[in-house]
Amino acid sequence: MNVLYPRLLVEDFEISTRFWEPTLRDLLGIEPVKILPEDGYAKWAVGDEALLVVFTRSAVADVTGTAHLPSRAAAQDTAMLALPVEDVEAASAVLVRHGATVLAAAQDRPEWGAGLRTAHLRAPDGTLIELQSYPEPRPS
Repeated sequence: MNVLYPRLLVEDFEISTRFWEPTLRDLLGIEPVKILPEDGYAKWAVGDEALLVVFTRSAVADVTGTAHLPSRAAAQDTAMLALPVEDVEAASAVLVRHGATVLAAAQDRPEWGAGLRTAHLRAPDGTLIELQSYPEPRPS
């Protein structure tokens, strides 16, 4: 049972899937379960668990009756996709290779958590991404 998974609502489905498909392949070795351009829907999973869904913002606006509302201001993010990775620098390089832009390079963040290392990037579709790693637990 999928308890919770991110569903990115995107303006440009093609740009988004063109980024996420090779990025998730390179980062996690997974292929999409389905990509339906005509429906503006794509899904990636690990086993039976959904990992990420990309869905067009317009499709959701049609369903929720909000298509008539103006687009939100892009000056400030309202959500971020956090991806746990083993190596923040290596994962950052993969995302950049696929078109992401580095906003904050890899750095230690002890004020956020012991041993935490992060980098912040923006995907070509505008999604804010945090790559994060914690050191392996040490045997006691």
